[in-house]
Amino acid sequence: MTRSGNSFDATHHDSGASLWAATSPPPPPLVPLAGDAAADVAVVGAGYTGLCAAITLADAGRSVVVLDAAEPGHGASGRSGGQVIPGLKDDPEQIEARYGSDLGPRLVRTVASGPDVVFDLIRRFGIDCQAVRAGWIQPAHNDATRRLVEARARQWHARGAPTRVLERDEVAALTGSSLYVGGWFDGRGGTVQPLAYVRGLGRAAVSLGARVFRDTPVRALTHGSAGWLLGTPNGSVRARRVVLATNACSGPLHDPLRRSVVAVPSYQVATRPLPPSLRAQILPGGQAVSDTYNLLRYYRLDAAGRLVVGARGQFGRRTGHELLRHHDAAIREIYPQLGTPDYEFRWSGEVAVTTDHVPHLHDLGDGLYAALGFNGRGVAMASLLGRLVANLVLERADPDGFVYPVTPLSPIPMHAFNQLGVRATISYLRMKDGHWL
Repeated sequence: MTRSGNSFDATHHDSGASLWAATSPPPPPLVPLAGDAAADVAVVGAGYTGLCAAITLADAGRSVVVLDAAEPGHGASGRSGGQVIPGLKDDPEQIEARYGSDLGPRLVRTVASGPDVVFDLIRRFGIDCQAVRAGWIQPAHNDATRRLVEARARQWHARGAPTRVLERDEVAALTGSSLYVGGWFDGRGGTVQPLAYVRGLGRAAVSLGARVFRDTPVRALTHGSAGWLLGTPNGSVRARRVVLATNACSGPLHDPLRRSVVAVPSYQVATRPLPPSLRAQILPGGQAVSDTYNLLRYYRLDAAGRLVVGARGQFGRRTGHELLRHHDAAIREIYPQLGTPDYEFRWSGEVAVTTDHVPHLHDLGDGLYAALGFNGRGVAMASLLGRLVANLVLERADPDGFVYPVTPLSPIPMHAFNQLGVRATISYLRMKDGHWL
């Protein structure tokens, strides 16, 4: 069995410097692979998934090699909004109906624990990543979505989560915006500096004995009687088992895996630090926010008081002005008190979206595994599934009883045309939201 190609050569639509790159502690001192190496497990991709898998495997006494085409966090992990959100897109009752009376409730408990996994790792390894666990708010923009989020809050509360329904005035007080008609609060959520978090995971993996190599794209993946051989530009790795943790950057190394998700661009901006008078009004409690528009806007403050706002980007090349227009309009709508925002940073990345809107965990056979498709909830879910894919490699139950379904790989039919469909869908939803530009 032979697969070839560049597994992790990420392509991004950068339009400026990332706030996270400008404010993160330096990366761990890593080097490219030179020569031949061997390990029990090779991990391709040094983002949240790959590094959490490496930590779990090294904790269990396995020798681990992690290979990244750039450096830890160069892909989506270091470019996200840094919102740590519990759960999946589906509500608990939907999850239980989909997965049945046995697996359903256990899966609800598992996905609810994503933020615990993140903040436990931060505490355990002393990761300096501006971690704040002040909760997450989902405000509703109309009466229909208000009813949906109120039901969501009640479902989670019935299962022991620290959630509550928010009335219009409570949302306005917590967010500093009078745009919304209600919402809900989830105390399990929080924020991190995402690049600092993933770099901290890299240091943690190295401290446990994992060997992490940067600037080492995997060009070929071959299976034989002795296991897997991973070919790189200046060396190779032999391993009995392999974890593909490439998410939206999955390439032709395993083309069916690449075709199982759609990489959707996401674009973010950060203002200059807000003056004290505005900082006292806007998100004074430090919560993260993701609203209920079809093309949601997500926002938060960073440690210096910058307002960081993200939303879906646009496919293809765009000028900085074109990329900024939608975000600028959103900020003016949410926070008219800002006047003309002064933007300090603009950057972009890609989100791996699945057709069923849930992450996928795969056993691809012959000791090859993958986890991907986090649908915009990657900080918590990728960290959690990194741990769970490692348990799959170790052939053991999770020590805390976490479970997740292992599903067959299902490439999306006519994947090459899917981006056109996504473009049309984004345009339609933007118009439906009243944000046609």
